[in-house]
Amino acid sequence: MNKSFLKFVADFGPLLIFFTVYYKTGNNLVLAIPPLVISTIIAVGVIYFIEKKIPYIPLIGGVIISLFGGLTLYFNNPVFIYMKPTIVNLIFAFALIFGKVFLNKNFLEFFFKTAFQLDEKGWSKLNFRWAYFFVFLAILNEIVWRTQPETTWVNFKVWGLLPLTFVFTAFQIPLINKHKL
Repeated sequence: MNKSFLKFVADFGPLLIFFTVYYKTGNNLVLAIPPLVISTIIAVGVIYFIEKKIPYIPLIGGVIISLFGGLTLYFNNPVFIYMKPTIVNLIFAFALIFGKVFLNKNFLEFFFKTAFQLDEKGWSKLNFRWAYFFVFLAILNEIVWRTQPETTWVNFKVWGLLPLTFVFTAFQIPLINKHKL
């Protein structure tokens, strides 16, 4: 098994486990959240094992999933898990905007500079595009969980957010190619 495939499984496996357990248990969030939390913690360990460094974004996601999953179970209130994508996306957007505007640091470049090299203008544009996309995802998540049944939100989380992210990423390729060093 190659490292890229293991990393892909570690990144998306917990979400697919959540989705599968949710539906296999008759749409039961209470039973689907513990496997999500456990598989997320395992995934962070797998990524650390593969990359030999702390995976910051999966680690932050793991902490937030554990926190909001735990709150959902403790208070027996799904609103916490519904809001998790909103909060995560807003944290990422805030970090990208605050870092660039107030600290003159491009956190997107920090995390992806080993994947590809861009000129400063390219990194700046990509940084703000991702920040705005994260805000868009946060708003979209709020609309879906507040107006749709739980099963629709679960389907949206698995089959809506991921494809939207892949499509958005694909639309960034021309910018990356234009500003590639």
